[in-house]
This record gives sequence, structure tokens and C-alpha cells, in this order.
Amino acid sequence: MAEPLPIVLVPGLLTSWRLYAEQLSALWQHGPVTIADNTRDDTMAAIASRILADAPPRFALAGLSMGGYICFELARQAPDRMARLALLDTTARPDTPELTQRRHAQIALARSGRFAEIADQQFPLLIHPSRHGDPAVRELVRLMASETGAEAFIRQQQAIIGRPDSRPGLGAIGCPTLVLVGDGDQLIPPELSAEIAAGIPGARLVVVAGSGHLTPLDQPEQVTKALVEWLQA
Repeated sequence: MAEPLPIVLVPGLLTSWRLYAEQLSALWQHGPVTIADNTRDDTMAAIASRILADAPPRFALAGLSMGGYICFELARQAPDRMARLALLDTTARPDTPELTQRRHAQIALARSGRFAEIADQQFPLLIHPSRHGDPAVRELVRLMASETGAEAFIRQQQAIIGRPDSRPGLGAIGCPTLVLVGDGDQLIPPELSAEIAAGIPGARLVVVAGSGHLTPLDQPEQVTKALVEWLQA
């Protein structure tokens, strides 16, 4: 049996450890699992530095959406510490002016005391339409947002707005890489994952059927299978 490999999972914007709850038991069989903290800093560089300070010397790294942006920064800061990389529902591109404008509007909403509205606003973009009527998954999205909190959400959005273009560094990523995306992701469409996979040597692209942006919630079994295969490859 292969030596256990520590695994670091990075949540996305407004999500918590619960994003990966359905995957934890399967991943734990391959090595100790840590959920990274992406809530305390307002730049990608600072978030990545904090994660590296707490991370094992060498580890497998997976991140979804904002978690993927953080993974790219970790790859820049400490490429030799990453044994494997999984990029879920993310993009290597910088923020667009339209998205930045939307983020500033959400920051203003959070500062005005209306933070609780943001999870419900985002819900249709996060979850596949087939589950929009599921009260349990809607409540889970609300719970993760409340666990994040308004102040951390503002810091996260500021970090996302200021993130660099990661496309120039894709070719330098040398570890086994999984790129995974929901076929119905409305926030970061599948073609942006295909772009990442084409840029990283030997990367494997997996498109998850029947899933929106939060693939580990929408299709947990498919995502768990892909992550286990990534760890075993």
C-alpha cells in the first residue's frame, strides 16, 4: 500500500468544510485531511502564505472556485511542496470588470447589514437547477455562508478581485493534476476548465454530468470517485 499522503482541501467563496463533507471519509483512507483556512486575509498571497505555514511539508492540494485561485498562488509560492493538484470549478483568468463590479456591490450589501441575502442571491448560480427545490441543500448553502461571516466574505472578495492572471504559469505545473467541472456550471463554465487542462502538461479533465458550480454538493459520488482516482493515479 502506498504511503499516506496528506491532503489539503481549500473551500470556495462563502463555503466551509461542509463543502467537502461527502468526500472526507473516502479521502481519509489515503492520508490525513486538512481543510485550509481562506477567511483571514484579503490577498491571495497572504492566504497562501498562511496555508503553507500550517501545511505538511508535502501534500496533495485541491480547491474549488476561489479555492482554485488559491491553489494557483500556492503553486507559485511552493511548487515543490505540491505532490498532486486538483482544480474544481475554477478559472486561471483574472477577474473581469463586470465581475469586479458585481463583487463590489455584494461587499456593499454585506457592509450595509444585508449579508444574509447574499447566499440566497447566489444559490441559483451555485446549484444545478434540478436541485433548486431542495430545501436541505439551500439550507446548507445558507449555513456555510453564516459560518464564513460578513467580514471574512469581504476579505475573500477583495482577494478575488486582486488575483493575478494564472494562465502564464500553467505550463510550469509539474505534478499530476485533475481539472474537474460541472457540466451546468453557470458561474465558471466548462470551457474555462478545458483551458486550464490544456495548459497543464498531462492534466486530466473530468466533466461532471448533472452538476452546477458546487460539484461536491451536487454530485458527491462522481466527485469522490474522481478525487480517489486522482490520488491513486
